Amino acid sequence: MSAKAAGENGQRGNLVVFSAPSGTGKTTLARRLVARVPHLRVSVSYTTRPRRRAEQDGIDYHFVDRDTFAAMADHDEFLEWAEIYGHLYGTGRQATEDILAGGWDLLLVIDVQGAGWVRKRDPRATFIFLLPPHYQALLERLRCRGTESSGTEAERLLVARDEIRAWKEYDFLIVNEDLETSLAASEVVILADRQRRSRMEPVAERIVATFPEAGTVHFDSPRSPE
Repeated sequence: MSAKAAGENGQRGNLVVFSAPSGTGKTTLARRLVARVPHLRVSVSYTTRPRRRAEQDGIDYHFVDRDTFAAMADHDEFLEWAEIYGHLYGTGRQATEDILAGGWDLLLVIDVQGAGWVRKRDPRATFIFLLPPHYQALLERLRCRGTESSGTEAERLLVARDEIRAWKEYDFLIVNEDLETSLAASEVVILADRQRRSRMEPVAERIVATFPEAGTVHFDSPRSPE
């Protein structure tokens, strides 16, 4: 389905920002959401991080070198960008605009720092924060991933301790204890947000415009009983 064909009632799409400490499960949840919620896409970020074995360029990330990333940042080509654990990550501005203009909602899976940039540039966006059930659960999930060294794992836990306190800056909070429950809650938030008055205003105005002006309403006389 093309981007233009996806828009419901000609509405512009909405940005949905998804943040969480590393290891909380935001990437897994985001991928499930995109497969389940109509007219929702996930943004493909740019990064200078080396590509992992199972990752595909243009699908998981746009993998670029630091010089390319820096040049893009200098030309204001990012909606937001941040340096995380020594690597740069950013959301392409033009790609974001094209998707939203086509009527798709766009899910940004970004950290707290990047969410702050988006909040300044598009306060209409919806901000969802994903919480682990508790500290021990986050620790166990990071260890089960097996992708970090002990030093990197400790660094992520320290960052998580600071990021978790940003929950007050978000519109919705979801505790990811059970994936299916978290998926259902996220879906409800996104679908309900599409019916927000500010988003539905153009649709309501078009419907109201189909009604006749005051004083021009005529009713047919009721039929006489036979």
